[in-house]
Parts: sequence; C-alpha cells; structure tokens
Amino acid sequence: MSASGRDETTDDLLAALLDGMDAALCAFDSDGVVTHWNREAERILGWSAAEAVGRKGFAGWAARAADAQDVQDRLMAAQDGPGRQVHEFALLTKDGGRVLVRTQSAGVPGADGRPAGVYCAFSEVHTQIDLERSIALSEALMEDASWGVVLVDVDLRPAVVNAHAARAFAAGRTALLGRPLGELLAQGVEELEGALQHVLAEGAPPAPVELWVTVRTAEGPLRRCWRCGFLRLASPLAEEPVPLGVGWLFQDVTEARQAQLDTAQLRFRSHQLHRAGRVAAECEDPAEAAAVRLDFALAGFADHVLLDVLDPSAAPGRRRLLRAAASPPALPGPGSIPVPYASGHPALQALDRVGSVRASAPRGAEDAAWARTRRWPEDAAHALCAVLRSRGRTLGALTFLRGPSRPAFEREDAAYAEEVAGRVAADLDLSSPNTPPDSRGTP
Repeated sequence: MSASGRDETTDDLLAALLDGMDAALCAFDSDGVVTHWNREAERILGWSAAEAVGRKGFAGWAARAADAQDVQDRLMAAQDGPGRQVHEFALLTKDGGRVLVRTQSAGVPGADGRPAGVYCAFSEVHTQIDLERSIALSEALMEDASWGVVLVDVDLRPAVVNAHAARAFAAGRTALLGRPLGELLAQGVEELEGALQHVLAEGAPPAPVELWVTVRTAEGPLRRCWRCGFLRLASPLAEEPVPLGVGWLFQDVTEARQAQLDTAQLRFRSHQLHRAGRVAAECEDPAEAAAVRLDFALAGFADHVLLDVLDPSAAPGRRRLLRAAASPPALPGPGSIPVPYASGHPALQALDRVGSVRASAPRGAEDAAWARTRRWPEDAAHALCAVLRSRGRTLGALTFLRGPSRPAFEREDAAYAEEVAGRVAADLDLSSPNTPPDSRGTP
C-alpha cells in the first residue's frame, strides 16, 4: 500500500473513531482554526463538520461576538499549560439558541514537541451534572448509606458491597466478593436467589420484599429479617438491554418484625385460653375439661402434650407419675398408666423445682433415641415441662414437645405453658374435691 493510501486509511479510521464517541469533540490548530468536528458536536450545536472545519475560533457562528474572543483565549491557553483545563461557556446553536457547555481542553504537541494545537471535548452542562450526580450517588451508596447495598452479578455472586452490607454479613467487604450466597447464609438463601433470578428475568418487583435469613458468622448463626428492594442493572452501551446483574438494597427490620410477631403470638395464645375456658366450662367432668384445655393449648405451640399426674396411692416417700391424658391421643384405652421416668427426667426436675424445665436434644444426637430414653414420642426434639399446682399442692407435670423442624422453647413459651398448667391443675383439683388436707403438701 502506498503512503497516500495509508494516510487515507488513517484519516478514515480517525474520522470513524471521532464520530463514534459519546462526547462532543473538536480540535484547533495552533492558529485557532477548527480541524476536527465529530457527530456529537453536530448533535449538540447543529453545525455540521463541513460547516465547522476551517473556521477560525467560534466567532460569528458558534459564540456571541461579545464572548467569542474570551472563549478563544481560554481554549487556546490549554496548549501552553500542563494537563487538562475545564471551562464552562455559553455557545450558540445553528438555529440561534444558546447551550451551556462544559469543556475539557488540552494541548496537542507536534512532532518537534512544540504546541501544535488544542483538542476540546465538551458536553451540555446538565448532561454532565446528571453524570456527576449518578457517580456521586453510586459512591454515596457504596460508602455512607444507612442500608445495605450489594451489586450481584448474573452468577448471583456479590460483585460490589457497601460498608453497611459488610457489617450485616459480619465480614469484610472484599471477603464477600465472588462468594456464593450459600456460603454467607445458612437459611433463606433459596428465597433470596429466587428473588434475584426473578429480577434478572422479569425485572424488579413492584414492592419491597421481606426475607428471613440466617447469617453465618464467626460467633454462630444469626437470624435476621431484611426488607429488600431489587433493581435490574443493564448496560447503557448496548443496543439491546444486556443484564449486568442486580442491585440489591436491604434494611434490617428484625426488631420491628419480631415485636409484631410477639404481639400476634400473645394475642393468639390469649384467644386460645379464652376459647378453651368457654368450652371447658361446658364440660361436666373436670378431667374432660382438662383434656379440652390441652387440645386448645397445642394449636400453634407444640406437636404433643402429655399430662402426667402423681399417683395418690403410692407408698409414703415414693413418687410415681401416671399418664392421665395426651394430645394427640397416643395411648388406647381408658385409665391412667404408670410412666417409668428415670431419675433426672425433665418432668421430675419440674416437680423438684416447682417450676418449668426446658430441654432439647444435643446437637448431633439422634432425636428418636433421645426421645425414647425419656419415654416421649420418637419425633420429639424439644421439651417444656411445667408443674401442675393447685391449692398449695403439686398434682403432676404437663409436658409440651416439639419436633426437630421447630425451634426450641423460649422463656416466653414457658410463661404460656405455666398459664395452661395452672388452669389444667384447677380442673384436676375439682375432680378430687375431698382430698384430705394432709395429702396437699408438695411431694
């Protein structure tokens, strides 16, 4: 290829690069004559390259006469100074309008190192301000936001994490990057990944979503409730939207939601006690009334409840419990059946303490074996034993049991169990109103 052919190819390549830029660009030689003018400059001001190239400065066409010399001087001063210079000018459009632009100009050195001209990139001020606002917003979200911000890539792995989110995960910001969400969350990861995949496929949900998750921390699992919002991120440079990932914003609302759950739970349990009292009042047999109370207490609270009463016919100094009722019914046939509880059994501990006792299967232990040794149903993993007391004497023990899929009993649960036990004990006491006074002491 000849030298002239290479020059033409170079000029065509340069023209294509200039016209493909998103920023408006023009260039001046050392005398201030326009040498380059791209399509974005034509879009902003309306002057074509044919109309702009070859003119000296902006006087008489792209700037008011009163401003033209000042604009020219400030732009050309860039060739005599280091680095870039930023200015704002009011330029004229071809149709006579005015546009406030922000320019970045720098000198162009010649082959001999001396100034050969200036190039100038410019954009409308409001466009530049919008860009700067977007950048400032991004930086603020990543640094100073009072809620967690995580940018998740299309593989559902954190790509950017702000400081608040890092604290929520109890880890460093860089330590979270690129890790699967399953390594960060012990529970709730399926729901979170499902929400992220939905956003990538369908777009953001119309309203925030609340998710309960369990965060893996060095101190152990941490149960939290996060109020989450999602945004699908797409590249602005592609002809068609190309998903870059998901913007995930969340706030910790655990305390507020837990308070609501506690209030709703207390309301439900009070309602159950009220309903049980009304039904029990219609029972002629006090033992039947006690069984009714067990059925109502079980709803939403436990999987099994066992009613064990002290055997009044036991020899003095000996203590034996009889299975009086169970819900759901586990023992066929009428009558009370002795329960051979071993020493140290939680029900016996409740009798000794005259208070509630909570117990759970140890981690790694087989629930069936743990429950079997305590004479409980094999699906029991958590127990709460409450003592039955009426008129200053102990009548027996009430045991609530939960399976391994449910949480262990808490102190609030013990208070409810004690309330139920008190009412059941009153029913049982009615079934033997003529009990001699000397049998009312605590065994």
